[in-house]
Amino acid sequence: MSTQADIKSIDTLSLVKLAMISYAHESSQALADIEIEGQRGIDWITVDRAAFWKAEMRRAADGVNQAIKDLEHCRTYKKVGDNTPACAEEKKNLEKARKRLQRAEEKLELVRRWTPVVLQQFRETCVRLVRFREIIDVDCPRAIARIEQMLTALENYQTVTSPSGTNTSGTSTAVKSVARQPDDSDGKPSTEESTDS
Repeated sequence: MSTQADIKSIDTLSLVKLAMISYAHESSQALADIEIEGQRGIDWITVDRAAFWKAEMRRAADGVNQAIKDLEHCRTYKKVGDNTPACAEEKKNLEKARKRLQRAEEKLELVRRWTPVVLQQFRETCVRLVRFREIIDVDCPRAIARIEQMLTALENYQTVTSPSGTNTSGTSTAVKSVARQPDDSDGKPSTEESTDS
């Protein structure tokens, strides 16, 4: 196993760090947009459409009542002798009003039926997004911090002095060496520091 690092470019690691920071920021923004748009859709179904179809149902019910009154008015006041008037226009209007009311009731029922389903699906989606948010909020900062540690270590490595007296950039530096020489007094070797230049 090799004990040497094979570093091609520290700048590449810096680019990876910047890419991670950009990814974390853009992903966080995208998640926020998803949550906002999802909530907007939920509100549109559960609040806006529910209110709209309730109001539409009231208007349609009022239209049916008015059409019934118009038909009764036609039958009563347009009657000539024993002949009952046809009141075709009023009957047509009443039929339209009833269809409109039926449609509003169906739509309101659909809103009521689908509201819990949509809410449940949105909650489940938000739960799934929690794990992704953890990756963005926890794992990405950890990875960025680890890359920063690597960059610091590599920068420190560039300034380390090699045994041959040159640092990694090729400049010569003074190296202290320890030479052993015999000691006259007790016969034991003594150490003396000398500096090679």
